[in-house]
Amino acid sequence: MWPPSGPEMPKTEHRKNLTPTLISGLKPAAKGTRYQIMDAQVPGFGVRVTNTGNRTFILRTRYPGSSTPSRREIGNCADINLTDAREKARKWRSLVGQGIDPAVEEEGQRQEALRKLATTFGVAAEDFIREKLPGERKGKDVEREIRRDLMPRWKDRPITSITDLDVIGVIKGKMRDGKIGARNLLALLQRFFRWVIAQRVYGVTASPCASLQASAVIGETRGPRDRILSDVEIFAYWRAAMRMPYPYGPIYRVLMLTALRISEVADASLPEFEFSNKLWVIPAERMKGKNSGKKQARSHAVPLTADLLLVLEALPRFKAGNYLFSAKGGTSPVWMGTKPKERLDRRIRRTLRALARRRGEDYRAIELPHFVQHDIRRTVRSQLSRLKIAEEVREAILAHARSGIKKVYDVHDYFDEKRDALELWAARLREVVAPPSGNVIKFVARA
Repeated sequence: MWPPSGPEMPKTEHRKNLTPTLISGLKPAAKGTRYQIMDAQVPGFGVRVTNTGNRTFILRTRYPGSSTPSRREIGNCADINLTDAREKARKWRSLVGQGIDPAVEEEGQRQEALRKLATTFGVAAEDFIREKLPGERKGKDVEREIRRDLMPRWKDRPITSITDLDVIGVIKGKMRDGKIGARNLLALLQRFFRWVIAQRVYGVTASPCASLQASAVIGETRGPRDRILSDVEIFAYWRAAMRMPYPYGPIYRVLMLTALRISEVADASLPEFEFSNKLWVIPAERMKGKNSGKKQARSHAVPLTADLLLVLEALPRFKAGNYLFSAKGGTSPVWMGTKPKERLDRRIRRTLRALARRRGEDYRAIELPHFVQHDIRRTVRSQLSRLKIAEEVREAILAHARSGIKKVYDVHDYFDEKRDALELWAARLREVVAPPSGNVIKFVARA
């Protein structure tokens, strides 16, 4: 009969080869007593049984800081199987052999796990936004990307739990907006996780983006773009921009009048303007380039032509903030995402179809060839060439850095020449968007 009964029942049986069947067959100890069955494979490892039938895996050894052997519980037999309990006992013995108390080691591991759980993507992202992005030319744009594309998905996720599959899922979703946006988001994630690892405080030791290549995840992109808007497309574009509400319509009009980049316009603020001198100076930190290195950013002077002033003077002024194009009372610049461009495209397409219908063509077959916001800049550059504007002036209008010896010694910024060139372009634009009265096309007003 097992276990032995009576006053001669030993407290510890001889070592046995413990098996799940043997353990499950152990009977409760006599009332007020308990007994142990020690394992033949791992010294000091065994099972302790109480008078209520509770079975517990134990390890008896001399733990660090004690001069005599003592017993510690590894786990209840109902919660941990024999194989895992043996493995845990072996690890404990190894730690003891190194002078490490297993309880201290496991508590440290538990605290580390809790710290990793507490360190969410949102916490690390806010640190990145606060510590890394201020002062960067596109810092506000990067922050908006993080808050729009990443925070809704991962804000409360432990940052250590984000895998390459999570990243691929986000990038694939972003591809609905186009490959360029997806590539930019992947580059942002790669940069973000490099920063996170370098801080050494978030528990991340390997980037989930490390093995991801844009060409494999997103696919190859086309070569350099050559899309420019035709005159009829410029007509439809301007009409669409005139009909779009603030702040988007005025931004698209300024883009066409100046050939500036989208962020250079959308983030404009009142302190940058000298209206009395008809001057707009975009500071270096908002221009393309870096604070150091070969592609050093520099401020860019934009002449305020008569047509540009008409747009700017009609903008609302806010008491709370200085941003010209804002959805929050001037306290922050507007985000020019995909939706405003989609609305612009719909309006342009509607006008192109109206023109086709007037010509007697099948308007339903008319589509707007895809163009991106940067193509507006290329369109203006091409129109300046058409107007025989000197190359140096064209490049100065686009704020392109000069190359070679000219970059070092010719610091002339061509401001007067830029003003003349942009005035010529504004006149040419008026010819396109406001043709002679005999060619005026009447449209039915639509929202």
